[in-house]
Amino acid sequence: MQIKPLSIKPKLLSDFDPAIFTESVSITGVCINAQRVEPGDLFIACPGQNFHGKDFISQAIANGAVAVLSDVKIDCSIPSFTHKQPRALVGELSSWVYEKPFEKLSAVGITGTNGKTTTANLVSQILNLNSSKCGLIGTLGIEINDQIVKGSRTTPEADELQAIARAMMEQGCSHLSMEVSSHAIVQNRIKGASFKVVAFSNLTQDHLDYHKTMQAYFEAKAALFTSEYAQKAVINIDDAYGEKLSNQTRLPVISVSRKKSSADWYFEKAELRNNSYDVEIKGIGGEVIKGIFPLIGDYNLDNLILAVAITHQLGISSEQISNTLSRLKSVPGRLETVNAGQSFIVLVDYAHTPDAVQNVIATARKLTSGKVIGVLGCGGDRDNSKRPLMGQALFQGCDVSIFTSDNPRSESADSILKEMIFGLDLGQKGEVCIDRREAISLAVNKANAGDVVLIMGKGHESGQEINGVITPFDDRLELTQAILKQGNK
Repeated sequence: MQIKPLSIKPKLLSDFDPAIFTESVSITGVCINAQRVEPGDLFIACPGQNFHGKDFISQAIANGAVAVLSDVKIDCSIPSFTHKQPRALVGELSSWVYEKPFEKLSAVGITGTNGKTTTANLVSQILNLNSSKCGLIGTLGIEINDQIVKGSRTTPEADELQAIARAMMEQGCSHLSMEVSSHAIVQNRIKGASFKVVAFSNLTQDHLDYHKTMQAYFEAKAALFTSEYAQKAVINIDDAYGEKLSNQTRLPVISVSRKKSSADWYFEKAELRNNSYDVEIKGIGGEVIKGIFPLIGDYNLDNLILAVAITHQLGISSEQISNTLSRLKSVPGRLETVNAGQSFIVLVDYAHTPDAVQNVIATARKLTSGKVIGVLGCGGDRDNSKRPLMGQALFQGCDVSIFTSDNPRSESADSILKEMIFGLDLGQKGEVCIDRREAISLAVNKANAGDVVLIMGKGHESGQEINGVITPFDDRLELTQAILKQGNK
């Protein structure tokens, strides 16, 4: 993934900080990945988890780097500079080179365990439907007007992030809606960014392989809610961590709730009708938003009210928001319907935390009086403490539970599955099918008219990673093929 600004005036490094940059080298970009370096870039050679950037300096120079910054002294053919923490400078340097694009965009940063992708997309849709051009950055990639570029992570590295924001500005965007991951906050990827509004959806167990404890995970998220990054905060106070955050942040808080009329924005009505909600939302100063919201699932009501409060803070009126509700679309891989002529409901969802699995199954349950048939795997090289919890959520919530592979990565798929089913007596209600394609086919085979088949864990993903190799695999395509093969029963 690479999106570069089109027009940047050369900058002298000594103008940024003459104590660090003792020579007046002219640059037009900043890059921490030698493969992505373009002519005129400053290459920042940072220490990484497996490698050090200094090992790739020759490649950076070959690609056109004009200077190097590292934490160690570098002897090379271009000017080199040292700083004890070069990664901490990447965001500020990039912001400076690209002329502080976040200050020229009305930017929104959304964090939380679940709901980031949908909320960021809803914000973008509401803004664009009301003639405010909004760029989008998140799990599904980067969107600038009609251009969609696949990203490698939810929140890009700081050098990429600033370049993307500048490119959005150059291409006529007035707004930016983006997901902010806890990893990105801790790893200084959002240094140099500034948001008009930051929002918090919820916090449930995930990423404990990285953060170790829920408290550390919360503190990572909470670091976004400071004056360093934001002007205002929109927080879901139905979540216990959200309520805690609303009490501790010093930012002005706009609270939202599905349940509490004491919140600044809350639902007066949310009635499920024909796979959509008839909603009435009450807000600040007696504002009322009414309409038909076409996304199902109670958690999508949480996503909606966050998006409503955010866009209202950005100047979109209640009437404008009301007029766009029925035109909002679901996000790929989030309760996405697959229809190949079958007589049962088929849904694909990205659910990959215990809480998300429970919520998605609860939504599926509301759609049928028949069976809910669930297929789920857990990703390798990720928080393994959530695997038995996800397994329990699948087994307890579904009538038929099929445990399968997700992205095993470097781990044994069999070992992951053993952790998922630990302590469960599967009996006739549960099955283990290690091959995901076979598991999907099995679920389709077990479905009768009116049932729901729910495939969870990978959502929008189009590949499966096993031992470092990614092979094409899309749950939606696999489902379509399985349905057609079995005769659209």
